[in-house]
Amino acid sequence: MNNKPLLDERGVIAKAMKILPQNLCTEMLSSLAELEDNEAHRKREFPKTRLHAVEGFKGIYRADIDKISGWRLHIQYGDDHAIHLCDVLSGAEHDSVAKVIKARRKRYDL
Repeated sequence: MNNKPLLDERGVIAKAMKILPQNLCTEMLSSLAELEDNEAHRKREFPKTRLHAVEGFKGIYRADIDKISGWRLHIQYGDDHAIHLCDVLSGAEHDSVAKVIKARRKRYDL
């Protein structure tokens, strides 16, 4: 089965590899693999990333890189049915998610 296209027009992967703690780089790749998995989307089961919508922002979703540390990815689904990476957030940033999205609004298609 084909994977879902994952697009990184905003350089989220490069940013993540620069700012993530070294021990979370492989976790990041594992999270991306789950997000690309068509079967996970078909079943709506995301045990690693716990993919879910961000409250108050239509079309923006959060996915865990690591649940314990709080590192998250923000994604949006495009009209092209691809997954568009929008941002990577540290554990401290994800607590004020609305403030971060508003401050970085150029990274999102709002």
